[in-house]
Amino acid sequence: MKAKTTHILFDCDNTLVLSEALAFEACAELSNEILSSQNVADRYTGEQLLVDFVGKNFRGMLLDLQDKYNFTIPSEQLEKYVAMEEDKVIEKLKEKLVPCVGANEVLEKLAKTGNYQMAVVSSSAHRRVVASLEKANQDTYFPPDRVFSAATSLPKPTSKPDPAIYLFACEKLGAPPATCVAVEDSKSGATSAVRAGIPIIAYVGSYETPEKRDEMAKTLKDVGAAAIMYDWAEFENCLEPAGCNVSDMS
Repeated sequence: MKAKTTHILFDCDNTLVLSEALAFEACAELSNEILSSQNVADRYTGEQLLVDFVGKNFRGMLLDLQDKYNFTIPSEQLEKYVAMEEDKVIEKLKEKLVPCVGANEVLEKLAKTGNYQMAVVSSSAHRRVVASLEKANQDTYFPPDRVFSAATSLPKPTSKPDPAIYLFACEKLGAPPATCVAVEDSKSGATSAVRAGIPIIAYVGSYETPEKRDEMAKTLKDVGAAAIMYDWAEFENCLEPAGCNVSDMS
């Protein structure tokens, strides 16, 4: 029998807020500059980056690009690129970001019941996540000490699908993984939670077409999602398959 769920851990990008397309649009130019400096002929659009690297932070993306194209960026220069990308993305998010449809209503209801503790667990930098939450009017539900970033909160930066950030968040929250449920939209994020031993509700509503939503639903189910959520209005119905008591939402 599953332990009583006490904490709900939310991914941020394209789970709570529609940020991925904006973020990859902002970093495509910088990525192409880096590839050019390494004499790599290929170039990416924001859309292509989103397809290839969804769920990963910029550091993780640069590591993958180095592997793909067989070049090496010195660690000091890599950190400069990461900081540059973060600034570009935050500027774009502050201008255009909106919450995922229905997410704010669910957060408000959860906060009113007081039956679950809530936190954000993201691959993105802490400063970027906080900026997103503020723009989407979600920061009242997630103070900065309830935001955990694989890019900046850990002693050694990493990215999902590494489970380190979920395990770190559980430790800081005093919540064993079995008492948590995660809400994720990407394969890397869902894999991270599964590897940490946390049941998942998979949200696919941020994908643009019905075909892509169905494709991702299958992918995330195969990863180990307990429930698939096409719309935030379905959240309460997804709690029970994930091991929560649905009466706790009422």
